[in-house]
Amino acid sequence: MHAEDVRQHLTTPLTSPAFAPTVPRFTDREYLNVVYRTDPDALRAVVPEPLRIAEPLVRFEVMKMGDASGYGPYTEAGQAIPVGFEGEQGEYLHAMYLDNFPATASGREVSAYPKVLGSPSLTVDSGALVGTLDHGSVRVATATMGYKHHELDRREAEAQITVPTFMLKTIPGYDGLPRVQELVRTRITDVTVKEAWTGPARLQLFAHVLAPLADLPVLEVVSAGHILTDLTLSGVEPVHDYLKGAAS
Repeated sequence: MHAEDVRQHLTTPLTSPAFAPTVPRFTDREYLNVVYRTDPDALRAVVPEPLRIAEPLVRFEVMKMGDASGYGPYTEAGQAIPVGFEGEQGEYLHAMYLDNFPATASGREVSAYPKVLGSPSLTVDSGALVGTLDHGSVRVATATMGYKHHELDRREAEAQITVPTFMLKTIPGYDGLPRVQELVRTRITDVTVKEAWTGPARLQLFAHVLAPLADLPVLEVVSAGHILTDLTLSGVEPVHDYLKGAAS
């Protein structure tokens, strides 16, 4: 294979790439969002500067992808933390667990999503929307919400899922030190909200050393949403270089 041919490949293995070279379109992407209040000291211990925390809130999310081009259907769960950066309000993606390897590899390599493999699910059970996350055979999160109790304004629902998103991109060098270490930003701009609901909700987190969601404990459930959308993810842009100690 000639050098110019190698340069055309986005990922490895060269003859069977880990993910498709496409910008995925998500159809019937279904969210269960539970916003809860947590310990502010615990938040400060995990949110990197120069991001700032206004309120000690966390959004636990489960996302069921009805169809995603390049990946197919899969499910994802994680935690996002409301933050501010240079006067702009957004969310810091703290942790993401999903059951699809190509989507995991693409999210980490092409962007900066903190994705690792896990076993999340989103189902309806006896009048409740139920989102769960297992690590291996161990349950680490269970969220329940009354199924379609009250309609949520679709503009509000869109605002919830299109806030600017901040992520930490770290790539090690061959000497074991970071070769790339940047804070990056993205935002969903191409979205259609098909349905949006709200209702009562509960959230339980269980301690696990390799999936430490419970390190941000649930003190009070603030709100919940159930949203069905079509959307396309935007690319990322660096906004702070930790190795230079200055904005990019």
